[in-house]
Amino acid sequence: MSLKSKTAVVTGSTSGIGLAIARGLARDGANVVINGFGEPDAIEKARAGVESEFGVRAVHSPADMTKPDEIDAMIALAVETFGSVDVLVNNAGIQYVSPIEEFPPAQWEKIIALNLSAVFYAMRAAIPHMKKAGWGRIISTASAHSLVASPFKSAYVAAKHGVAGLTKTAALELATHKITVNCISPGYVWTPLVEAQIPDTMKSRGMTKEQVINDVLLAAQPTKEFVTVDQVAALAVFLCSDAASNVTGANLSMDGGWTAG
Repeated sequence: MSLKSKTAVVTGSTSGIGLAIARGLARDGANVVINGFGEPDAIEKARAGVESEFGVRAVHSPADMTKPDEIDAMIALAVETFGSVDVLVNNAGIQYVSPIEEFPPAQWEKIIALNLSAVFYAMRAAIPHMKKAGWGRIISTASAHSLVASPFKSAYVAAKHGVAGLTKTAALELATHKITVNCISPGYVWTPLVEAQIPDTMKSRGMTKEQVINDVLLAAQPTKEFVTVDQVAALAVFLCSDAASNVTGANLSMDGGWTAG
């Protein structure tokens, strides 16, 4: 349990990839701050499950990642509760699909705020605590779209490219402080959100479930397999280990070969 007595803050972690990462870090011994919106009962079940299954402490921060003052409060909560912020995982994100000339400005601003600016503000708040401790791990969930583009996803692609650049800059600034900064770039990940999209796509395109999965969702992934949340979590846990102490400034693809072509 290499993270025993350390504290991890994971944004957007009440479900999906974020929750899997939080659980993975807790399994490795870290106390965790989970963050995000959702049904109170479901959030409490997830939080209590982390504590009971892994023997660590877990608290929930309802901070809105589009609001810098609430991001500061989330980091402060971690420090006040556990005494440190050793691991920061920037995972919160949203998507919106539209041609550029029709893209609603409010949606552009929201996606940039949540998918990119929140990463900066969380880093800004957490880094002083990591420098003081002389150790830290910063991991951001980017996307295959941090490396390649798709049409009609201008804000998301711009934000994820930004996360990759911010990761490199932070890694260089923190290279002598025993703080590593990396991002993970998954392709399509099997989550309840993705699964829920399938019936509507079947109906709108007149396709079977298998056709939607292979010809729409996994069209870009040569393996024709979804990435799993546990695979992303395992990579995040590795990046927190001593074995990964010289992995920094990296953008690690986990996309079934999407960006290899």
